Amino acid sequence: MLNKFLAAKHAEIARLVQLKKKDALPTVYNGERIPFAATLRANKLACIAEYKRASPSRGDIAPHLSPEDVAEQYAKAGATALSVLTEEKYFKGKLEYLERMQFVGLPMLRKDFIVHPLQVIETASTPASAQLLIARMFNSPEELRELIELGTSFGLESVVEVFNHADLVLARLANATIIQVNNRNLATLETDLAICERMIPHRRTAEVWIAASGISTPTQRRQVEAAGYDAMLVGTALMQGGDPQKALTRLLE
Repeated sequence: MLNKFLAAKHAEIARLVQLKKKDALPTVYNGERIPFAATLRANKLACIAEYKRASPSRGDIAPHLSPEDVAEQYAKAGATALSVLTEEKYFKGKLEYLERMQFVGLPMLRKDFIVHPLQVIETASTPASAQLLIARMFNSPEELRELIELGTSFGLESVVEVFNHADLVLARLANATIIQVNNRNLATLETDLAICERMIPHRRTAEVWIAASGISTPTQRRQVEAAGYDAMLVGTALMQGGDPQKALTRLLE
């Protein structure tokens, strides 16, 4: 699955390479970036609410809901931060959604398949607070560390996603400090909260840990909270009913 997503990024990376040759890369955002990790830490089981128009497993989820409307609904319902899917082919996202959703004043995570330094520079041209990096999409800790450090140079924090302990080892060798545990089986696309429960004993105090995928009910939310996570990332469960504010309110009650 990740190889399929990576293949879809080749054209995007090639476009950025050409822009660099022409000295036409987008300029770095010069506004304030809202702290991502610190904001999560300041809230008990912070909720990162995701703007997700579609997915490979679900197809169209809520393509009729605008990023502005969803950002406002999430803010009203108590979201701590926003996750904004910008991948175009499979998730129907756009980079511009980050700029369109910043008006609510919440830290934003750019969620995409970022594997090249020029993608980090592109992310830095937006008001995003953080970028998502998936550990197993990198061949070595050095490759991952390069993008983490490049992001830091632009004021971008890096959320490093892991699926198992081997991923976590790679993430730590790359000096990752924000760890996102994905509960999805990439082979079957099914989710199981037992994954995040198995991983949490490896948590270090200095790290921020996020549980992602498979959280859709107050019971599951409490399960993740009891396990010891700092935050949860929820997307499909909030978007699929067409009323993100109502869905998030129910999840947090």
